[in-house]
Order: sequence, then structure tokens, then C-alpha cells
Amino acid sequence: MTQPNDTLIARLDELDRRMDDLVARMNDPQVASDPQQIVAISRERSRLGRIVEPYRVYRKLRSDLDEARAILADSASDAELKELAGAEVEDLRGRVEKAMENVVGLLVMSDEDEIDSVVLEIRAGTGGEEAALFVGDLLTMYRHYAERRGWKMEILSTSPTDMGGFREVIASIKGEKAWSRLGYEGGGHRVQRVPKTESQGRIHTSAATVAVLPEPKEIDVDIDWDKDVNEYTSRAGGPGGQSVNKVESAIKLEHVPTGITVSMRDEKSQHKNRAKARRILTLRIYEHHRSAQAAEEAAARKTMIGSGDRSQRVRTYNFPQNRCTDHRLKGEGQEGANFNLERIIDGDMDDLIDALIAHDRARRLANLQP
Repeated sequence: MTQPNDTLIARLDELDRRMDDLVARMNDPQVASDPQQIVAISRERSRLGRIVEPYRVYRKLRSDLDEARAILADSASDAELKELAGAEVEDLRGRVEKAMENVVGLLVMSDEDEIDSVVLEIRAGTGGEEAALFVGDLLTMYRHYAERRGWKMEILSTSPTDMGGFREVIASIKGEKAWSRLGYEGGGHRVQRVPKTESQGRIHTSAATVAVLPEPKEIDVDIDWDKDVNEYTSRAGGPGGQSVNKVESAIKLEHVPTGITVSMRDEKSQHKNRAKARRILTLRIYEHHRSAQAAEEAAARKTMIGSGDRSQRVRTYNFPQNRCTDHRLKGEGQEGANFNLERIIDGDMDDLIDALIAHDRARRLANLQP
């Protein structure tokens, strides 16, 4: 059980006071007449309510438990009242523990559940054409998983190879809890199998990298598109020089302060490529600042929500043994780390992702300890 230490209670009390402040502001006639403020306050109130309401349930149960214990400790209480109080203490103790576990779980994971849109970037690593084919396999895996979850996937950009693979794919995925479930996919993915180009049946190891960028409904990123971003245009063309575009529709954007670049060439319209490139650049800059802030907080203290670092090598797909191994779960035992590869590639990923969420939640809960 997670013990409610002083730091945790102070944080929850702070959120509780903030909730009261938001309610008071919504009842202010001046604020009520401003639709923009009302929408912003309502959104924050809804977000906080997911934590504050269960916390208030915990406080009520805790108060009832304290009263029952006080009756037991009071020498003036009669025997029948003490017997009733004793039964209440046993019942309430378990309910208080469960209520606190629920509150803490919501506190450490609630921000993740709010984001229902992500941008998925898959890039070929070492392994040449086999790595590019593996990128296509990963794209198919995520497409099937999105279909199982009822999510919508939109391909934003592709860089195909002559053999049907991809050097890079960028896709948007929208749906309930998309970030909280797909965020664990970021990192290095390794495949072990006999490539199509291998004539002697030897097993090769190739790699791809996956980046998952959360796309919050409101992104607070200050970008001066005229001063901070360099834009370059060029003619777009397909693989092997096919479908060469005579108009300079391909766009490359460079954000000078961070050095982040984005290239977009899939659309024949320069305007559409620019719009997509700006969207991706905004997300990458947002993630750059978010990661930097999380790293700074983690270095300064144990944060309430954990570091959220998901950038390490994460998974191996072993085709000869039909085994998918997630390396982050090895501490949970060999059985917990391995999954049926055929099912995973077919998009049946919920068991794997549920295990990762439980693992991450336990890690974050550990960070709550003083």
C-alpha cells in the first residue's frame, strides 16, 4: 500500500484548494460573461475533478475512521458502542487504503489519459533494406492495433524504398487514451529473422526507431515562424525518380533555436506540405521542451509523476522463435517479458501494453516515497 506521506497530502490539498478556486471563479459574473475563460476553467475543473473528487471520498472515509478509533480510545464509551466502533475500524481501514491507492494512481497517471492524439514516427535503423521492411511491419502492427481500439490513423508522410519498405513513416493516431497506451512504444525496436534478401537462410538482426509525440488539444509553444524558422523548398519525387514534381512543393523547416528540422514531400501542394510540416515541427518542439523540463525536475527531486523517460531500447521481435520480448519487463520475470509475436504483429497488443502500464505505475508510485 502507498502510505500518504506529507508531500503527497500537501500536493492533494493544493489541488483541492485549486478546485474550490475554480468553482468560485465560475460563479463570478464577470468571468461567466467571458466564454473563453469559462471554457478554459471548465476544462481545468474537469481535469482536476478526476483526482480531487476521489480524494474527497478518501478524506471522508479517513475522518470516519478517525472518529471510530477515537471512540475505541475513549474510556468513557460503553461496551456496545466500542463493539460497533471496532467493527467499523476493520471495515474502514480497508476502504481507506483502497481509496488512497485509487487517488495516487489517478495522480501519477491522469495527465496521460487526457491526450487522445499522438504522432507516430517510425524510422529504419541498422539493417539496410531489411530494416526498411521492418518499418513496414511495425506500421502494419500499429494500424491493426488502432483498428482494434477503434482509433483513427492518418498517414502524414512516407519515404518508401524500391522493395516495399520505408525509410520513414509519420502517422497521426487519434482515439481515447491514445497517448497513455502508445507512449510506451517510443525507443529502439529490434527484429531477428531471415531477410527476404538472404539466400542461405541466415538470421539477421535489424533495427528501427519509434518516436511517439503527444498531441495535446492545446499546445503552448511560442514559435515565431518568420524569425525562428528557416524554410527551404525543393521539387518532390517518388522512389527511383518516379513522379518527379516540376513545382517546388517539398518543404523543409528548420527551427533555429533548437536545431529541429522537419521535411514534408508527400502532398503535391506546397501549402499542404507546409501545414503538415508546421504541425510536426510544433509537436517536436513541444516534446523537446517537455522532455527537458521532466529531466530537470527529475534531477532536482523525485517528481510526483516520474520522469516519463521512454527513449531506451524497448523490444525485440524474434521471428524464428515467435517471441516478442519487452526488455523493460525483464525485472518482472521471463514469463512477463515475453509475448506471442504473431499476436503482437497482428495488433493484439493490449496484454503487453497493460503490463507496461502496470510496470510504469509501480515505478511512479515508488517515486512518491519521501
